[in-house]
Amino acid sequence: MEYVLQMVFLTEKGAKSTLSITGIKSSITEAESNALMDTIIAKNIFLTTTGALTKKESAQLTERKITKYTVA
Repeated sequence: MEYVLQMVFLTEKGAKSTLSITGIKSSITEAESNALMDTIIAKNIFLTTTGALTKKESAQLTERKITKYTVA
């Protein structure tokens, strides 16, 4: 299984901006994802075309099952 944390932020101009992290641990908690989002906003390291990330909108953890096939 692969887990993806999808975080949605609001920018300075009020637009939504999504940041996804793949390979996240399945046991991540709501508190940990909130803390991560707070850190991302506080460090201000991402800049979008609609400005800096300023507010948390939502977050979700998605589980994906990947089946690989051998082809010849």
